Amino acid sequence: MAAPILALQNARVTFGGGDLFSDISLGIEPGMRIALMGRNGSGKSTLLKALAGDIDLDGGERFRQSGIRVSYLRQQPDITPGITVHEQVAKGLKSREEEGDTGYLVDQVLAGVGIDGARRLETLSGGEARRVSLAEALVSEPDVLLLDEPTNHLDITTILWLEEELKAFKGALLIISHDRQFLKNLTNRLFWLDRGRLRTHGKGFAAFEEWSEEILRREEVEAKKLDKKIAEETDWSRKGITARRARNEGRLRALQRLRAERAERAAPVGSAKLNVKSGSKSGKLVIEAKDISKTYEGKDGQKHEVLRKFSTRIQRGDRVGIIGANGAGKTTLLKILMGELAPTTGTVTLGTNLTPAIFDQNRDSLDPDMSLWDTLADPGSGQLIVQGEVRHVVAYLRDFLFEDKQAKSPVRALSGGERNRLLLAKLLARESNLLVLDEPTNDLDMETLDLLQDMLSNYDGTLLLVSHDREFLDQLVTSTIVIEEGGRAAEYVGGYSDYMRMKKQAEAAPARAAKPKEAAERPAQPRKKLTYRDQRDYERLPAVIEELEKRIKTLETELADPALFTKNPDAFNKKAAELSTAQADKDNAETRWLELEILQEEIGGSESVYRNSLP
Repeated sequence: MAAPILALQNARVTFGGGDLFSDISLGIEPGMRIALMGRNGSGKSTLLKALAGDIDLDGGERFRQSGIRVSYLRQQPDITPGITVHEQVAKGLKSREEEGDTGYLVDQVLAGVGIDGARRLETLSGGEARRVSLAEALVSEPDVLLLDEPTNHLDITTILWLEEELKAFKGALLIISHDRQFLKNLTNRLFWLDRGRLRTHGKGFAAFEEWSEEILRREEVEAKKLDKKIAEETDWSRKGITARRARNEGRLRALQRLRAERAERAAPVGSAKLNVKSGSKSGKLVIEAKDISKTYEGKDGQKHEVLRKFSTRIQRGDRVGIIGANGAGKTTLLKILMGELAPTTGTVTLGTNLTPAIFDQNRDSLDPDMSLWDTLADPGSGQLIVQGEVRHVVAYLRDFLFEDKQAKSPVRALSGGERNRLLLAKLLARESNLLVLDEPTNDLDMETLDLLQDMLSNYDGTLLLVSHDREFLDQLVTSTIVIEEGGRAAEYVGGYSDYMRMKKQAEAAPARAAKPKEAAERPAQPRKKLTYRDQRDYERLPAVIEELEKRIKTLETELADPALFTKNPDAFNKKAAELSTAQADKDNAETRWLELEILQEEIGGSESVYRNSLP
């Protein structure tokens, strides 16, 4: 075991009169590539600042081996207006001891991030400033690189470039990120900052869910053995990590079926009739675009084509992702498809009775002086309508991982991740059948990202999603529109990984290339036979689900009583706990039934028992 080159011993940092964390000891050794995990507000960024020497410890010691270079990428770009990009990045060379001209290193890294070194810093957008800070952190070729949300506001092309740079990086890495694919591709160690305690694991991020779930499960069993109530924060963490994992495994299978439906309908626009089936997921037209293009006149007087002759047909229930480099025209395409911007050529037809809900990049501001309760609900009743159902505001806030005591707190008391959660709660409460999300994952902590993915998986309307998060797209979309250089756009069935696979096939064998909107080829699965237990579960689960739905509806009605929380908070909490258990049981039952339904279909089974049980 190598000696650490950067370490903390019994570190303590206080915040707001209490310890943010204490007695934290860790060591970073050469070759370690660490994912630092933890819920929002747990102190991850503060821990990075302590390692970088940006803040003083309130207790304990920081150790840094002599001669070791440490670079730190902060969440917010730390740049100086009035100088050039090249001059800013060159500041990262100050830790190098070598003599001679090292300016070529600045040029190399700027070529990677795609920023002209002669530009003035005040002319940069937020995303460009982020790339400059990244270049400054990389240019010194440090022994330890500390990265706090390095992929925020980067497009996929730059994220892929950064991944390759970090794969070739010889030093140690410590990364905070909500980009799960980024962490999976780069890390071989886990640090988990959980309730003021640091846990470590000798595997990378891919092992985090299983490892953390097992820890929380052991804690729950131990607490029950001691006949103690499970701590509220432990229960919160368990719900945030464990419950969604089982549900999403089933929903991914359902997503594959939706992608198959999308592939069957992916004939060229104008050459096939619409497959209209009233009430079915693929039955109603939402948006049809034919040969749309968009041209702008630049400051140089020249015309610039940001979109060139693109066609698509989006039907009810489709989930369409849109990707491309920053400035490629993703938001422009979104506005054209929504009828907010006229195309230069071509036509866009919108379906009837559309009720859109739009989440834009700027995020509508919240009143900092209003409480969470008043932001969402009628102050008098404490109720709100969520997708046509009456909900009590406290119960609804629980769905978004807020604690009961936060309901009456002002918005200004929330962290950045919590404000994003509140914005999502406000948006998703609206009645809608078309949800438009433009970069919803920027600045989200991983808990909120998981929550958003979970809720979008349940959304039964149509989804348009602009995102640079590859795994988020893979988990949610039925097709992906890719905008490339020169305004060329094409649509592929599946998520980002499907698009990349078809692109590689095209590059390797042009004659046999997968064409846009061609279904991804998947190996045939061997036929299986339902076991006795499988058959029994398949037949009994619809009735179980039905009973749980009735129980859930009863509990939600009781919790919607505005007087219950005020008059008898213990009864409210008990019913809320019962509701959480019933919802988890229902989700588990639906996941199990869905797995069996898919298996039954694979072996050519009869019509779904559950479908046939419905009126």
